Amino acid sequence: MRFTLKPGGLGLALAWLFAGGHAFAAEPDFGVDDLEDSKSVQTSGHLQFDLARTYARPEHWSMARGRAEVTAQGGGEGFKWKIAGRADADAVFGIDSGIYPDAVRRDQQYQFELRETFVDFSAGDVDFRIGRQHIVWGEMVGLFFADVVSARDLRTFYLPDFEQLRIPQWAARAEYYFGDTHAELIWIPVPSYDKIGKPGAEFYPLPKGVNVRAEVKPDSSLGNTNWGGRLSRLVGGWDLSGFYYRSEDVAQTFYMVGANEFEPRHERISQAGGTLAKDFGDFVLKSEVVHTRGRKFNSYNPLVPFGLVAQNTVDYVVGVDIPAFKDGRVNLQYFARRMLNHDPYTGLERTEGGASILLNTKLTRAWEAEALLVSMLNRTDYMFRPKVTWSASKSWKLTFGADVFGGKPEGMFGRYDRQDRVYTEARWYF
Repeated sequence: MRFTLKPGGLGLALAWLFAGGHAFAAEPDFGVDDLEDSKSVQTSGHLQFDLARTYARPEHWSMARGRAEVTAQGGGEGFKWKIAGRADADAVFGIDSGIYPDAVRRDQQYQFELRETFVDFSAGDVDFRIGRQHIVWGEMVGLFFADVVSARDLRTFYLPDFEQLRIPQWAARAEYYFGDTHAELIWIPVPSYDKIGKPGAEFYPLPKGVNVRAEVKPDSSLGNTNWGGRLSRLVGGWDLSGFYYRSEDVAQTFYMVGANEFEPRHERISQAGGTLAKDFGDFVLKSEVVHTRGRKFNSYNPLVPFGLVAQNTVDYVVGVDIPAFKDGRVNLQYFARRMLNHDPYTGLERTEGGASILLNTKLTRAWEAEALLVSMLNRTDYMFRPKVTWSASKSWKLTFGADVFGGKPEGMFGRYDRQDRVYTEARWYF
């Protein structure tokens, strides 16, 4: 989503948040574990309860959600399958019914989603996966960068774990291994897109008072399908990869269709990039770069159609993971976006950068503490996320934390300054 209300404003937030991506290009995992009995069916899943209290005025309960996710998988030699589903029910709309509009309640109170549901098989030396699946081409801490294929559920911003935040794509994927090289081709005939919710929701990306029409998604013609390829290789201890992806952007672009009225649409974009990672013993280095063509950003220039201007961008990130504390780590990252054909009417600087630091340590055998701080460097704008986790057993996990935002209302995080909250999450695995 690329939208600005005033120079240096919300466009920065939307430009960053909908860039897509990750960094440490982990190899795609065809994901169904080998079964001890090839004729058996294995089931697993978890039950989760999330409770959140927003303490900025007006103080209110912002989540009281129960979630159940169940997975079944099976198969034999040469053929495997998996099916998973998730169901949510959020009681917060009955507890604080006057806080959210009816459209938000209808969108988030009850939900069911088919998760990873696919079949795996081989033809010669080529492995295939057909169905609804996660395709992750890299991963960094806190934000997305080069994970360009994944759609995301952003109705709670980037606060959930990425495993919960990602939306699987309906895709056909082929993989081939030769020596230390891995080749991958993907085709997505029916793309999934980011979920941003409805106006008035806790983390809706546009400010109050803006009129938003229904989202317009591309039709299912062959020209609107997504496709791409990725090549990775281990060279002298360096894990290197490069990719190209042609797609309908998973993020929304907001077209100005009237006075203070916008319509979410999706642009046809091209993305080329690469990732690298290397373990140096004392630390792990990770990096990513993505060049994007075809994306549009909102502009203050009254002469441009729909208030939009095309901008070619390069997003890059470099980070280090350092073992520290008691079975813990320190993660440091620098990230930036460079506008190659910079238009000052977007309200963005040619280069917008930021940094993050994550501290993690074991307190006791069962207790773990973590704190993440992400800040933009061109302006005062930050997100701070401390939490403690109690692993009562292999089946039970309880988390207590806070999500704190600061900065000006037009900033990436400052726009959520009134959404500061404390929360708890209880999860039981079965």
